[in-house]
Amino acid sequence: MSSEAFEATRTGYGRGLLAAGKKNENIVSLEADLGASCKTAEFKTEFPERSFNLGISEQDMICTAAGMAAEGKIAFAATFSIFTERAFEQIRNSVARQNLDVKIMGSHSGLHTGEDGSSAQTVEDISIYRTLPNMNVVVPADFVEGEAATLAAAETSGPFYLRFGRNKTPVIYDENYKFELGKGSILKDGSDITIIACGVLVSESLKAAEILEKDGISARVVNMSSIKPIDSELIEKCANETELIVTAEDHSIIGGLGSAVAEVLSERRPTRLVRIGVQDVFGESGSPEELYKKYGLDAESISEKLKEEVK
Repeated sequence: MSSEAFEATRTGYGRGLLAAGKKNENIVSLEADLGASCKTAEFKTEFPERSFNLGISEQDMICTAAGMAAEGKIAFAATFSIFTERAFEQIRNSVARQNLDVKIMGSHSGLHTGEDGSSAQTVEDISIYRTLPNMNVVVPADFVEGEAATLAAAETSGPFYLRFGRNKTPVIYDENYKFELGKGSILKDGSDITIIACGVLVSESLKAAEILEKDGISARVVNMSSIKPIDSELIEKCANETELIVTAEDHSIIGGLGSAVAEVLSERRPTRLVRIGVQDVFGESGSPEELYKKYGLDAESISEKLKEEVK
């Protein structure tokens, strides 16, 4: 992991969308008056005839995207993750139920959104969208994976929910990285515990593993950006090789990555599990650093909790 390079995962979406648009003329971009924040501006400049602003009307955006997809387009519909929930009925009935090529981009997710406060901090979106049949759910760990996941979504049939962050975070991967839907990746090996993380919590988990190493605890770190489909084989392998499984996410522990991993373990390899995330509460206004500290999502808090769990 680079100690110097930082970039927002949503910037990766913008780059991935533009690259996908250059490859395939059937790709269209839709926004709900938040194109600048969702990084669709470059695509709009390059392909104005394939860019559509539906205004502050998320339900219209999703239904329009579904209509375009029904006519053979690959529709990317972008807004803040909290605002995608305004259109849940349309996502369910017009997109997922019809199994259409609509890729929903949810930006500004989780507590990392910061000062905007609890009304804007989505800590339930992974849970909501992974319950929908046909829906793929992906949470990129960094800017590079954000671009790669967007390109993969463009080339994979069916609905996607792509979850992105607002603020700059460490760049973990290099330009050679290849995203594979349904697969996790081991970023650091370890023999005592396995931390399975997604999104911003991947870089925090890597830092936590470094802290734990100094105390003689060997922690494996897995990036599980593909929440649905999830890499059951890798989860089972980690459970066979380490005594404790830990999940870490900027999301409620109910229904998100923690729940998805718990489901796999309960069916395939019952193992002790600790879920790190938002503990069934709403957030509040504050800097991302302050919020992560208060809610136990920063590297120091993660390492302290795991030291206690190992004892």
